[in-house]
Amino acid sequence: MALPQPTPLDRITVSIDKDLEDIVPVFLNNRRKDLQTLRTALAQQDFETIRTLGHRMRGDGGGYGFDAISRIGTAMESAAARRDSPVIQEQTQQLEEFLARVHVEYR
Repeated sequence: MALPQPTPLDRITVSIDKDLEDIVPVFLNNRRKDLQTLRTALAQQDFETIRTLGHRMRGDGGGYGFDAISRIGTAMESAAARRDSPVIQEQTQQLEEFLARVHVEYR
């Protein structure tokens, strides 16, 4: 199911260095794929997979210019260590909303 395009008021605009223009779409697409992995892992109580994905998002997000993804990853990694399913669910939802609303501008 395709998500509707965000309106300009709903959009989160992130300015990214033009040198990353070829790899940012791949990075964002991989985070969209992570959503399903996170949901499956949460349903199976696979906190190690969730922790690993959170750790990766924490480290990679800022490097690509997406501080919000780093913050979500940090919260998710910590929640997985505590086996805190409600927080993991909330962070997964925040990731989904961010990915639906993000608009990249290259400078």
